[in-house]
Amino acid sequence: MDFSFIEKNIGYAFKNKSLLKRALTLSSASEDNNERLEFFGDSVIQLVVSEKLFLDGGDEGVMTERRQSVVSAEGLERASKRLGLDKVLIKGKGDTNNQKAISSVYEAVTAAIYMDGGFEEAKKFVLQTADFTYKKSNKNYKGELQEWLQAKGEGLPEYQRENIGTPQNPQFVATLKIFGKALFAKGKSVREAEQAVAKKALSLLNKK
Repeated sequence: MDFSFIEKNIGYAFKNKSLLKRALTLSSASEDNNERLEFFGDSVIQLVVSEKLFLDGGDEGVMTERRQSVVSAEGLERASKRLGLDKVLIKGKGDTNNQKAISSVYEAVTAAIYMDGGFEEAKKFVLQTADFTYKKSNKNYKGELQEWLQAKGEGLPEYQRENIGTPQNPQFVATLKIFGKALFAKGKSVREAEQAVAKKALSLLNKK
């Protein structure tokens, strides 16, 4: 694989090209994949983003919400796509470019840069490429879903939550049953997972 195009996009030339290759490799393609780098990269991104927001000012609540916007699966997916990382994933036969894969590769590339060039290079990469565009969302998918069901004379939605992550790499799954169909979604917080599965439910119900 010619890494020059990728390196130009991310703004960093690797001394050890195998690190970049590993960062782009999904578990479906090889045992030498990006899962460990993803785990480490998540922590690096959290630190860099937290420091930036702290220096920018604002109270704890504002900083927390802004950080979540940047490090959420949606935020990292947008950053990955702007860099074209979704186009160069190394994946197994039949694998698809889902949100988890696209957002995770950004974390893995961050970690690979850290391992190859040190923290300052990784920090520069995150500050230059992460999506710091912050827009407070007024969308409350859980509230909309509840109103929809109540209008139809249905009961309140019941969410099942499961923590599948670690303290260093939090990840939650929210499950919701709607008219006999089980839906689920993942997020880096319970709220993000529940909002995501409620959004899926609304999309399904609006097609009825």
